[in-house]
Amino acid sequence: MKLIDINADLGESFGPWKIGEDAQILDIVSSANIACGGHAGDPTVMYETIKMAADKGVIIGAHPGFVDKQGFGRRKIPLEILEIEQLIASQVGALVGIAKLAKARVHYIKPHGALNNWATENTQVSEAIARSIKLSFPKLSLLAVSGTKLEAAGLKFGLKTFSEIFADRGYNKDGTLVARGEKGALITDTKYATKRLLHFLDTGEMPTVCGSFIKMNVHSICIHGDNPHAIEMSGNIRRILQENSYKINSFL
Repeated sequence: MKLIDINADLGESFGPWKIGEDAQILDIVSSANIACGGHAGDPTVMYETIKMAADKGVIIGAHPGFVDKQGFGRRKIPLEILEIEQLIASQVGALVGIAKLAKARVHYIKPHGALNNWATENTQVSEAIARSIKLSFPKLSLLAVSGTKLEAAGLKFGLKTFSEIFADRGYNKDGTLVARGEKGALITDTKYATKRLLHFLDTGEMPTVCGSFIKMNVHSICIHGDNPHAIEMSGNIRRILQENSYKINSFL
């Protein structure tokens, strides 16, 4: 039996605005990346999402991003290095505190959106994130996109670093994600997504939008909770993985 984790970005509602079907997705995934109030979320949503995840036996991770609810953290904000370190420390600290209130525990950190994309290709940014985690939360693991500078930074700073791939996002030939808004960035065809995923798991090679393949490692598979096909896609991926002798289990 082979083990594989499925993670999703959750807790992204805030105030009266509901985003995603967290309760249903938590029945499918084994790890939950919970928004920390920057790009989405608020104290109440954080608390309720943490409680739901803990009750369902789902591992909890912090999902910090740019403070930009209007842009959902998907617009790059040119912060200074110290500001990036402060962002990570403050947002993860908020989720860790709320988790304690909910009698639960945060296990790992995964940056969100434009911050994550920036870190995958910029050494200074990736090392700022890794350094902030090392100084503020040294016992927490880092979940990073496979083969990127963020993954390398986590290993450099001695963090427990795990690799993820995306089931519903397109890849460039250098292993970075296709920018949202460009052709092939978001995969909504569940059949294609599962076919591509099985090919990758069988060969270790991820198809790119250029038609080439890149080698990647994987501990966890991400599906975006705000994807309109998230429930269908995550449910089908879980079923197909199980049919192919994979056991869905947290990467920790």
